[in-house]
Amino acid sequence: MRMGTLSLDDFEEVRIPVPWGHISGRWYGNRTERPILAIHGWLDNLGTFDRLIPLLPGYLGVLCIDLPGHGRSSHLQPGMHYSVDDYVYIIPLVMREYGWKTVSLLGHSMGAILMFVYAALAPHTVDMVISLDILVSACRQPDGNNLRLSAQNMEKHLREDQRLVEGGDGEPPAYTLETMCRALVQGSFQSVRYEVAHHILHRQVTQSQVHPEKHYFSRDGRIKFINHAYLDDGLFAAMARRIETNPYLIIKASDSPFLGPSEAFSVLSKCNPNFEFHEVQGTHHVHLNEPEKCAQYIVPFLIRHRPPTLESKEGSQQPRFNPNSKL
Repeated sequence: MRMGTLSLDDFEEVRIPVPWGHISGRWYGNRTERPILAIHGWLDNLGTFDRLIPLLPGYLGVLCIDLPGHGRSSHLQPGMHYSVDDYVYIIPLVMREYGWKTVSLLGHSMGAILMFVYAALAPHTVDMVISLDILVSACRQPDGNNLRLSAQNMEKHLREDQRLVEGGDGEPPAYTLETMCRALVQGSFQSVRYEVAHHILHRQVTQSQVHPEKHYFSRDGRIKFINHAYLDDGLFAAMARRIETNPYLIIKASDSPFLGPSEAFSVLSKCNPNFEFHEVQGTHHVHLNEPEKCAQYIVPFLIRHRPPTLESKEGSQQPRFNPNSKL
C-alpha cells in the first residue's frame, strides 16, 4: 500500500506527441491510474511544482507538463503566436493521448486560468480543480495605456518571429547560473525566492557550447509577448455558472495582486456547494517558496475528492504502468 507522500525521485519522463512537436512532462507517483494534471504559470515550467509534489498523498499520480514554448516542450513554428485561449486546448489534447474521459486539474497562475476556462467549456469532464492564486484574467480597462501595451507586444512578437526566420549569429547570450537565477527572481518581481529559483531555471536553460561554464535561456522568446485572455467580467461570470458542482479549491497568496474581487469568484462562492477558498501568507509563488502553506489545504481536498481506490491501495503489488500508453 502506498503510504505517506509522493517522492520527487519517483517519476517517468513523458513526451506527448502534438502536431507541432511534443509536450514534455514528468509523471510522478502512481502510474496505474489517471493522475492529477498539473499546469504551471506564464514563463514558468513544471519545476514550479517541485517542492509541492513531495507533500501530496502517495497513492496519487501527478502528471506535470511544460506548456508549448516553455520548459522542454516544443516551440511553435515561426509565424504562429502564443495565446491563453489556444493553451486551453492542451488539456483535451493530453486527455485524448491517454484516453481519459475525465480530468483532475491543478494549476498555478496562467495554468489555473486555462483550467477555469476548460472547466466552464466542458464541466462534465472535470472532477476537480485546484487553483493557485488566480481564477480569471484581470478585466482590461479601456484606456490608452493598455492599447499601447498590446500594440508594443504585437511589434515585439513580430520582430522575434522575424529573428527566428532569418536565423541568428550563433548562440544567444550566455550567463552563469547564478546570474540567471537573479534574473529569474527579478523578472518575477521577487515573487520567487532566490534559493528556490533553480527549480524553475533548470528546465529553461541550455549549456553553451561556446562558453561551457555558462548557459543561455532556451524557452521561446515569443512567450514574453503572449496574447492574454482579457474577457468581460460578465462573460467570466457566465462561465462560472457552468461550473455548478465541480469541486473547486482556490488558494490566494496574501501578497499577490492576481486574485481580486470578480463576478466570477462571487458566482462560484455562492452557487457551487463544493467551492473552497483559503488565503495564505506569501507571494504569487508561495506554492514554491513555502509549499506546506498550500499543502495544508490541498491534501484534505484531494483526499475528499480523489480518495484512494482499491487499486491505489494495493499499488505496491501492481506492475508499474507506462505513462506513454493509454489508460
